[in-house]
Amino acid sequence: MNWKYKIAGIVVAFIAAWLLVWWMKGCISKAEIGVEVDQSIDVTPEQITSIKAIGEWEFLSIASEELVDTIRKGFLSDDHLVRIYYGTVRLGINMHQVEPGWIVATGDSITVTLPQPGLLDKDFIDEARTKSFYQSGKWSHQDRDKLYQKAYRQMLGHSLTKENLRIARENGETQFRRMMKTMGFDHVSIIWR
Repeated sequence: MNWKYKIAGIVVAFIAAWLLVWWMKGCISKAEIGVEVDQSIDVTPEQITSIKAIGEWEFLSIASEELVDTIRKGFLSDDHLVRIYYGTVRLGINMHQVEPGWIVATGDSITVTLPQPGLLDKDFIDEARTKSFYQSGKWSHQDRDKLYQKAYRQMLGHSLTKENLRIARENGETQFRRMMKTMGFDHVSIIWR
């Protein structure tokens, strides 16, 4: 009778194994595997902070050279001072000047509102490269400072033109558009306030 129990146990184990396989097959056939794609792109506060952390963003750099002179009339002779000033005027924006809500993302579109480009650094004359081209007579520090101020105004006048500001805006727009595209936005709108 011992062998009958063994055969019955084997048959029960076989049926249980078969039922387990059948049940698992039913569960697997009902299970669905799917991939859902979220088309929206969110700009995180960390990304906004990292863009603002750039600080000053240069869009156009203008190397300038100004020849400036002055004459002081004297009783017997005139004194002349001629100097050459070199400088680099940098146009761009300061990212710390953007207003709240300056960047708005909706789906695959983004709108970026930026301040108008302007002068980034007011100390653009390289005094180490300044050269006295011609000098006759004695000139004080105040006289040289007046000449410096004249060169400063001329350099600024030649650099802050409508054309240069337009080029700076175009360069800025290109750079921001490229950055937003690499972040995954298909439609980028740049607004200059």
